[in-house]
Amino acid sequence: MRKSAIIGLITIAICVGFLISLNAGTSNYSTFAEAAKDPREFHVMGYWEKTMGMYYDAQKDANHFSFYMKDSNGSLSKVVYNGAKPQDFERSEKLVLIGKMKEDVFYASKILMKCPSKYNDQLVEVNKDGQVKQDK
Repeated sequence: MRKSAIIGLITIAICVGFLISLNAGTSNYSTFAEAAKDPREFHVMGYWEKTMGMYYDAQKDANHFSFYMKDSNGSLSKVVYNGAKPQDFERSEKLVLIGKMKEDVFYASKILMKCPSKYNDQLVEVNKDGQVKQDK
């Protein structure tokens, strides 16, 4: 083999190794059980447990919001967020929490919400003449 071919193969191998190492560091969604084992920050995806309610009293403490969430494995945990209750929290479909687990409570530093699309609620009907009729 020629020297240029060997150098090219080595360069490609180094690039592939570098790309694999970049992907190894990305975080996937975890569960409350995984977050309890490690003091690092985790991303936990789940659903608000509506039957357990939520606590937010803006007059007593506007920077304290707590609720219960089920993660992807069905584990239930109390979540405390030191900030104001996010707007439209009640309408969210899924939640992604970023934070740490201490004892049996998940302390969220960020709450990301997936809200239902406002466009799916409205049906659009087109008549034969081409006129549009919207149902609300």
